[in-house]
Amino acid sequence: MSHKAWMKTVPTENCDVLMTFPDTTDDHTLLWLLNHIRLGIPELIVQVRHHKHTRVYAFFVTATYESLLRGADEIGLRKPVKAEFGGGMRSFSCEEDYIYENIENELYFFTSQERQNIIRYWLENLRAKQGESLHNIHFLEGQPIIPELAARGVIQQVFPLHEQRILKRLMKSWVQAVCEAQPLDEICDYFGVKIAMYFAWLGFYTSAMVYPAVFGSILYTFTESDQTSQDICCVVFAIFNVIWSTLFLEEWKRRGAEFAYKWGTLDTPAESIEEPRPQFRGIKRISPVTSAEEFYYPPWKRLLFQCLVSLPVCLACLSFVFLLMLGCFQLQVGAHPARARRAAGPPPRDTDSPSPQEFVLSIQELPRIIRFLPKIVLAVIVTACDEVYKKIAYWLNDMGAR
Repeated sequence: MSHKAWMKTVPTENCDVLMTFPDTTDDHTLLWLLNHIRLGIPELIVQVRHHKHTRVYAFFVTATYESLLRGADEIGLRKPVKAEFGGGMRSFSCEEDYIYENIENELYFFTSQERQNIIRYWLENLRAKQGESLHNIHFLEGQPIIPELAARGVIQQVFPLHEQRILKRLMKSWVQAVCEAQPLDEICDYFGVKIAMYFAWLGFYTSAMVYPAVFGSILYTFTESDQTSQDICCVVFAIFNVIWSTLFLEEWKRRGAEFAYKWGTLDTPAESIEEPRPQFRGIKRISPVTSAEEFYYPPWKRLLFQCLVSLPVCLACLSFVFLLMLGCFQLQVGAHPARARRAAGPPPRDTDSPSPQEFVLSIQELPRIIRFLPKIVLAVIVTACDEVYKKIAYWLNDMGAR
């Protein structure tokens, strides 16, 4: 079921994340997962809804403000500090919640993106206990439940919900405002730091491209037609590009550092022990570093898979594409009469009847469809190979990223 179908339903208040299920999901599966979410993550509030037209169930997930505060403390969410306490950005702590700006305002302390990240963190870290199973799915102790159910097709989609009010405001201040500065702070609050940093770089790069465009146009306009003038202008423009690219990189370093400091990612401490992804699969063992149970995948198995599976599959795909491309080029030569005559060479003198190739070449004008046939075939082959290779790439990524 598409996202748009759920957008046309009656709105559910205070919903941040939507989890949908296939129309064949039975009540036992829904109740089993609902019970595990409510017992394993008591901070979450789950409402069950049914789409009457498609007969699909969905979980509307949100959390209370106090629960979000505890979640922000758990994931180390960085929030701005009041000026009287030193200002800047600091990882949130429930013990010192009074030092953060807008802590008293439940509506504006967390952005929608921050709320959804906290809820997603809880959902992805809902782990199974020893011996738990659902139908024919048997979970390992400590294995993430929701990512496994999503991979098995039990859960159809898990996605955040947009706020139409903010989207309409961004539509006016960002999309429709062509000649105005981008509202980077609003983009950061709604989409996150990574998206905001990308559009900050994109806007800075677009603005910086004005200088080489103007200088290059001036050189092109006033360059003489003789070869000497063109060579001199090429050298001058090359020197200008070297200077411009150096200044561009240095200025972006400063601008990027300003954005990173402003959005609280400049002094983010590096994690000494990185938490494994919830989708990570492996065997259980006792960690030699933390002495705690963890999932482990031997490096030699990963290397063996890369050498015996990934590399041969990639080489086979490249060879297949190369042969298809070569065949299309040969077909292109054969479909063009003049090129085909040059490729075939002079006709033999000791034969009375023309060969099939000579008969085709004797036609003065081949139909247009024959001339464009190799290009059409190449386009169809590229499109088909793209879909096939995409599935192969997904499979290799899932198998190799263990």
